[in-house]
Amino acid sequence: MPKIVCVTACPTGIAHTYIAAEMLEHTGKKLGYTMKVETNGAIGVEHKLSKKDIEEAIGVIIASDVSLELTRFEGKHIIEVTTQEAIKNPEKLIKEIIKLNQGL
Repeated sequence: MPKIVCVTACPTGIAHTYIAAEMLEHTGKKLGYTMKVETNGAIGVEHKLSKKDIEEAIGVIIASDVSLELTRFEGKHIIEVTTQEAIKNPEKLIKEIIKLNQGL
């Protein structure tokens, strides 16, 4: 099963961070992908992506309303959107990262 990694974050780190994470994870699994989502919330970073997670991933979805350091994802296909976009259109984002990986 292809693996996609995601990072979610919002300024307050209370609602949108976790809703976006849940939507991406649930939708990805429903579509048959292995998902790992790192959240940057009010209590800090949870489910931190390991180097191995990133290496195994076919792509990265960043759903964030704050600035994040992205150098650890160098060489990977990355889609950057707001948390709101991830909440509203998780399937579209997952399909986009798959297309990027396939070179379409």
